[in-house]
Amino acid sequence: MKVLAFAASSSQNSINKQLVNYTAKQIENAQVELLDINDYEMPLFSEDREKALGQPELAKAFYQKLGEAEMIVISFAEHNGSYTAAYKNLFDWTSRINMKVFQNKPVIMLATSPGPGGAGSVLASAVGSAHFFAANVKGSVSVPSFYDNFDVEKGELTNPSLVEKIQSVINQL
Repeated sequence: MKVLAFAASSSQNSINKQLVNYTAKQIENAQVELLDINDYEMPLFSEDREKALGQPELAKAFYQKLGEAEMIVISFAEHNGSYTAAYKNLFDWTSRINMKVFQNKPVIMLATSPGPGGAGSVLASAVGSAHFFAANVKGSVSVPSFYDNFDVEKGELTNPSLVEKIQSVINQL
C-alpha cells in the first residue's frame, strides 16, 4: 500500500512530522513516502495572484502526489487554534485545481502539541470539513502533551492508551 504522510507544518523540527512518521510506520505492508510541505512553498493565495499566475506547478505536483497515494496520513500543527499558514496556503492553491483535494482516499488525521489541548481545535476543523474535499476519514487522534507521551529519541509513542487509539484507527483501513 502506497501511503503518503506529511505534517501540516513548515517547522524543520516539527513534532507533527514525528507523529505522522511514527503512525505511518505502524501500517503493515506500507510503502511510506514522508512529504515535506516546505517543498511546495508558493506565493500567498489570492484570486488576483491566481489570475496572474494561473495554477502553480507546485500545487499541481502536490495534487498529483495525493492522487498517486492509496492512503494519506496527516498530522496538523495548530497555530492560534487553526491551520498553519504554510499548510492553509498549499491547501488553498490545491483546492483551486480540484475541490476534491483528497480524491476519495482513505485518510487518517492526527494532531499534536506540547500542551494539553493536543491541537484539538485544528483537528476538529480538519475532520469537520474533510468531506467537502473528498477525504474518506478513517479516524482521527489528538496527542496532548507531546513530550510527555512521545519518546523523541526512539521515535515512538509511550502512552499505551494513545498507542491503542492510533492502532484502532489504523485497523479501520
